[in-house]
Amino acid sequence: MIIYHGSDHIIQKPEFHAGNRHNDYGYGFYCTEHEDTAREWSVSAGRSGYINIYDINLQGLSVLDLDEFPILTWLTVLLENRTFNLASPLALEAKEYLKKEFSIEYGSFDIIKGYRADDSYFSFAQDFLNGTIPVSQLARAMKLGGPGEQIVLKRRRTFERIRYKGADPVDHLIWYPRRRNRDEQARKAYLSSDKMSYIRGDIYITRIIDEEIKRDDARIQ
Repeated sequence: MIIYHGSDHIIQKPEFHAGNRHNDYGYGFYCTEHEDTAREWSVSAGRSGYINIYDINLQGLSVLDLDEFPILTWLTVLLENRTFNLASPLALEAKEYLKKEFSIEYGSFDIIKGYRADDSYFSFAQDFLNGTIPVSQLARAMKLGGPGEQIVLKRRRTFERIRYKGADPVDHLIWYPRRRNRDEQARKAYLSSDKMSYIRGDIYITRIIDEEIKRDDARIQ
């Protein structure tokens, strides 16, 4: 598999257990299969960067694909790593319920694949926790704006499989506007949906808690 990592510098040898503890899936080396997505991520600070190119042999490695689980499982992994502003009693209770009923053991996997919670997508998740949108709209919102999936190398032996293939410079004057535009388009599409309307019969976090809906419930698949 060819994978890409966007950064403000060249990384020939990724380090195990480096990076930010509070990234989406905790410590790990965050990559993507989408070259243009990595270019956008490389200029996230508003300055030029690099797209680092690698290949990795997946044979014998365990891969957790969060797309194979309900969107609330992905959100629960996020809750265990990212810092959320959960000011309301509902959001706090939602966090505890989701961690209890939707969490999975992901620490033993070599690689995790799943959505990346950029700024706009992180705000969609917070809206769900605060009871503003139902679970169906959260799932649709995560697909706005094009490829947002990431591949995260988690365990030490995974880093022994990765080979550096080179790096290309990325001009922030070209790619930062593209990144900003993608984010703005995702927000516009989100706000033009039914966010401000109560959707009768749909499943909000209050209903999930009150009815004690579990991970295997067909209504949230």
